Amino acid sequence: MLRRMFVQRFRMAVMAVALMAIGVVAEAVEEELSLEVERLDPALDELVSPEAMLEKKGEGFAWAEGPVWNRQERYLLFSDVPNNLVNKFQERKGLSLFLRPSGYTGKKAIEHPQGSNGLVYDPQGRLVLCQHGDRRIARLEGTNKFVTLAAKYQGKRLNSPNDAVYHSNGDLYFTDPPYGLAEGEDDPERDLPFCGVYRLDKKGKLTLLAADMTRPNGIAFSPDEKRLYVAQSDPDEPIIRVFDVKDDGTLAHGRVFFDAAELAKDKNNKGLPDGLKVDDKGNLFATGPGGVLVISPDGKHLGTLRTGVATANCAWGDDGFTLYITAHKYLLRIKTKTRGAKF
Repeated sequence: MLRRMFVQRFRMAVMAVALMAIGVVAEAVEEELSLEVERLDPALDELVSPEAMLEKKGEGFAWAEGPVWNRQERYLLFSDVPNNLVNKFQERKGLSLFLRPSGYTGKKAIEHPQGSNGLVYDPQGRLVLCQHGDRRIARLEGTNKFVTLAAKYQGKRLNSPNDAVYHSNGDLYFTDPPYGLAEGEDDPERDLPFCGVYRLDKKGKLTLLAADMTRPNGIAFSPDEKRLYVAQSDPDEPIIRVFDVKDDGTLAHGRVFFDAAELAKDKNNKGLPDGLKVDDKGNLFATGPGGVLVISPDGKHLGTLRTGVATANCAWGDDGFTLYITAHKYLLRIKTKTRGAKF
């Protein structure tokens, strides 16, 4: 296999610090950020220019997640899960606090409340949050009011909704692993014995689409919406699955699209399959071992946007050709030659 790298690398021994302006709690743990574009196939040059460079736009977060771009007002939102808040990034204004609390709104005092994870805008342009702490999908109304969209399946509380994507018909698809529970799958307050992939239709009906994934996480449609990709963040089976989307919105023929097990064996490749996005040509930009894996529609690994740290998610922003990346304590960005699907 042709292996050619254009490397933009700088290694920084970084002590994570508090972003005092937004009250972020950050661990004082030294961590090395290493940025490079690893090229495994010439086809990557058509998606990411050899001159493209990963750039750091923010740092000091506890665990950055769930980026989403606001097209009307042109800014990026992303969760800081352990700090129970949503940050806002604008090119000229930098970082600011957008929302707190973001995922746990209970009255019970919790030392480390779990905030929001995945963020998405609904067809009306309203922010919808996967709320780990409150174990629900909720819509933000105004500046600090939440409306519950889904919290229970067949009378039992959801685990902790993680990531979500809207179909063009207005149905919301989301994943529900146990990461937001204090003791994970063994938490005594866990109600459901499985981790589901769900559809919430426009009328509010919740349908279980898949219950056989151990840790469903990132989720995205192909550009034609005929396929649904779901990442599985399981160290014993780190994969991305793909499902056919039937005319009635249910799923069929679930199968392994990409197996990241070999990548995960390398201790230098931090992270597991997590959040993912698709470009308008059907290529996946999927976080996983090493950073953001660029995978062709037929499952070929073209290269990796390497970060040196566990990488959680990504989202298209700006003019649709810029990819924002949440990588542990960092917010990163890279200019691409391809546009995000539906952008």
